[in-house]
Amino acid sequence: MRDPLTVLTEAFTSFLFGKVETTRLPVRTSTGQAQAVYLPTAAPGLGDSGVIIGREVYSGKGYIYDPFQLYGQQLPAPHWLVLGESGNGKSALEKTYVLRQLRFKDRQVVVLDAQGEDGVGEWNLIAQELGITPIRLDPTAALNHGIRLNPLDPAITTTGQLALLRTIIEVAMGHGLDERSGFALKVAHSYVNETIVDRQPVLTDIVEQLRHPEPESAESMNVAIDDVRAWGLDVALVLDRLVDGDLRGMFDGPTTVGIDLDAPLIVFDLSHIDRNSIAMPILMAIVGVWLEHTWIRPDRKKRIFLVEEAWHIINSPFVAQLFQRLLKFGRRLGLSFVAVVHHLSDVVDGAAAKEAAAILKMASTRTIYAQKADEARATGRVLGLPRWAVEIIPTLTPGIAVWDVNGNVQVVKHLITETERPLVFTDRAMTESSSDLAADDALRAAELEAEQRAAAFVEQHVGDSESTVA
Repeated sequence: MRDPLTVLTEAFTSFLFGKVETTRLPVRTSTGQAQAVYLPTAAPGLGDSGVIIGREVYSGKGYIYDPFQLYGQQLPAPHWLVLGESGNGKSALEKTYVLRQLRFKDRQVVVLDAQGEDGVGEWNLIAQELGITPIRLDPTAALNHGIRLNPLDPAITTTGQLALLRTIIEVAMGHGLDERSGFALKVAHSYVNETIVDRQPVLTDIVEQLRHPEPESAESMNVAIDDVRAWGLDVALVLDRLVDGDLRGMFDGPTTVGIDLDAPLIVFDLSHIDRNSIAMPILMAIVGVWLEHTWIRPDRKKRIFLVEEAWHIINSPFVAQLFQRLLKFGRRLGLSFVAVVHHLSDVVDGAAAKEAAAILKMASTRTIYAQKADEARATGRVLGLPRWAVEIIPTLTPGIAVWDVNGNVQVVKHLITETERPLVFTDRAMTESSSDLAADDALRAAELEAEQRAAAFVEQHVGDSESTVA
């Protein structure tokens, strides 16, 4: 019931000044006509060239990404960092991204596969589907004519060989080589390369020369032969681990014949190596340098180097420095480095914080899956994410991630085709039965509901998209 005084006041005002409001009658129309009046608004995409990732949650548009297409115009560097806790879709994204990139004839991919089950890496199914044999580095198998990679392979330059030997030793020792030890190593390496010409030099030759240096080596620097032997003793002991220790068989012989470095996909299966041992960063250092000197060449191919468990690289100062050099090939030779890490705190608070910051700076694309609130805030501070993006990260469901492509921030739902599904979800492919279909449908319904919640959240906070975490 309206107040009589209000009614009388409105009537008197209308009599003096006429009606101050107009009443618009409802209009019936179609959505096709109405959309011309209420234009949709959405952030600009990344173009229409490249591989499709999925759809942008807020607008529903297709999300297409390709670092080679975007480089120079929207990306200062083609490198990519993928973050997130296990079980949220990082692995599925990597695998479908590689499968879709390989549809282009000028693409080549190398994967360091550090995870796996049932005795094989998790990329094994994809390799089989493409007719590729993974390069499985396994200390046990190596003793029985398994795969070997020779750090002294003639395909690697002498400078690269010496750099690799130093990196292996420094990683194993946990500190840099002093001048005297470095001199002993350099002398031994030079002598081995000059005198062994009828076969590939191997690490055993270096160890033997360190233990028994030639008098000429000492005379050239006017030092005693016993001093040169003493300087090289610690180096010899470290290298002996690759020859006769827990890593024996993988690097102490000529490179295995038949490794196809021209295949569209090269998978280094490291799943048999203890991920928490010193062996993993040593392996990554050897593979990184070996690839740098044997695989990366100016042949106009676009190459993707994807590293699982990349904190083994970024958390070691010596390996990180090596990979920094490798990343610089991105601009000159068309290399995109993809680093997959569970938590950013694993690297920014580690021993190689300075090197980690340099590598993170090179990654112009960052994809962040669900993380706990504290981790999300720390990630936001390091990467400079908008506040709304930091707040939404803990609420993300599997398959949905925040994408930051050089400041263009979107929430993206990764889409997987039915053809890709059995290759991507390798554990489910082994265990899933027909009775699981109903549960699968329920999971997809839950994902759709989560997308709707995420879109509503973004819409509510879109006005705050320009503010960043303090």
